[in-house]
Amino acid sequence: MAEREARIKESVREIRVQGSGSPLEITDQQADQLCRYYDMLVEKNKVMNLTRITDFEDFIRKHLVDSLELIRSFDMKNVDKVLDLGSGAGFPGLPLKIVYPHIDIVMVDSVGKKTDFINEVIDALDIKNARAAHFRAEDMARDRKYREQFDLCTSRAVARLATLCEYCLPFVKVGGTFAAYKSGESDEEITEASKAIHVLGGKLERRDDFDEYDMKRTILQIKKIRPVSALYPRKAGTPSKKPIV
Repeated sequence: MAEREARIKESVREIRVQGSGSPLEITDQQADQLCRYYDMLVEKNKVMNLTRITDFEDFIRKHLVDSLELIRSFDMKNVDKVLDLGSGAGFPGLPLKIVYPHIDIVMVDSVGKKTDFINEVIDALDIKNARAAHFRAEDMARDRKYREQFDLCTSRAVARLATLCEYCLPFVKVGGTFAAYKSGESDEEITEASKAIHVLGGKLERRDDFDEYDMKRTILQIKKIRPVSALYPRKAGTPSKKPIV
């Protein structure tokens, strides 16, 4: 365990924190939580399809470091409430929560078995102010408890950007940010989504391109500049079938 914790700490240190440019440092406890999370993921994956990535080094490169790339250009210290949409097995939500324990996070997925797994991890690691919720985004975003209540909404590998904006921007408070994790080949998606970003009250504020471990990644920061019309999101299934383009 000590060797694996050291490997995680070493990998995380390679990430430079927004603003200061300093390496990201984590505690022994946080490294231990990430190791235990990996163990639970691999064990659950034997009976349920959560991820194709089960090798420890691949977990570090393709899940952990990838989930934390956002902090290279986004200051998590000023964020209180986070919603991670389409969290799947807990990415990027759980790594962000473990590394930044001050945030209050809700991880959402439309597959109940996946949210059950995330809640098992939360309980096993005694993580506070974190929970997973089984919802469709289109329904959840119309609930006053969640609509425009979050400083940050994240989403990784869920849908094309135009559709994703309709899922995510209704959750973000005015002045907050939607961070979309996309592949490195996203120019067409970004152009296609320009109308959706505008209609849904957003503005593309920043684009960061990364190339870590031969894996290209783009993270888009979309600022919420005005409230979303009550027309959105449309009923379940419509944003994916008829995106705003």
